[in-house]
Amino acid sequence: MTIKDYLKDTISNCWALGHFNFSENDALRAIVESAAELKTPIFVGVSENERKHIGIKETIALVRAFREEFGIPIFLNADHHKNFEAVKEVVDAGYDAILADFSKLPFEENIKMTKQSVEYAKSKNPDIITEGELGYVRGESKIQTEVIEIKPEDLTKPEEAAQFVKETGVDLLAPAVGNIHGIVTNNSGTIDIQRIGDIKKAIGENIYLVLHGGSGLSELEFKNAIEAGVSMVHINTEIRVAFTESLRKTLQEMPEETTPYKVMAPSVLAMKKVIAEKLKIFGSVNRL
Repeated sequence: MTIKDYLKDTISNCWALGHFNFSENDALRAIVESAAELKTPIFVGVSENERKHIGIKETIALVRAFREEFGIPIFLNADHHKNFEAVKEVVDAGYDAILADFSKLPFEENIKMTKQSVEYAKSKNPDIITEGELGYVRGESKIQTEVIEIKPEDLTKPEEAAQFVKETGVDLLAPAVGNIHGIVTNNSGTIDIQRIGDIKKAIGENIYLVLHGGSGLSELEFKNAIEAGVSMVHINTEIRVAFTESLRKTLQEMPEETTPYKVMAPSVLAMKKVIAEKLKIFGSVNRL
């Protein structure tokens, strides 16, 4: 099955693909092992900085190797690439999907730059999956103790979403619906489920919604968002936190250990636990 086949199935059978970021081999292994054990297709993503850390060719080589080893669909996404040259680089390298994120630009400029990215990507690979972002998703991929206020103007308007997807030609749309990047400890906001449904209705069944900032959301919020039309959910901060908290604990418990893979092993298990929990909530188990 292709990516679009799976996306269509998410709508038909009310589930969501899991998308997890990585910046090193251990996180990628945790993601893929979890997906293989639960028999689900999986998206793995690297932001611009994550890609720079691990290397563009190395990222592709690792994903290819894991595909061969585990025999499951693993789709590689260039997550939040925010300039056209960066988009070109990952398209030319052979990524399966791109998020051309120009959401900080004014609406018309966002459309212009996203369209340029989509047209370039499709000219190089007609099967590549393209994503744009509309609205302002605040926060960043870390634990945030400050209060983050979501303003009405941050949120994606359904009528603008319809115009955006029509003019840009994207396959996926990442809206702002009350979601926040990272884990926010002082946030009283909630996901606007009605807005998700209204946006999905406005963009039509052949364009698919992606929920960014999934870390820290409740099981009920995920399930309601998926029922309203979300086809993919991004998780990053929660597995980063699981990794680092486990690593700190291991280093305290094993102060004399110098073998990296022994020190890292508990962190891989900690990440796998979070990933498996999310995949079960998304309803993506046994989808192969």
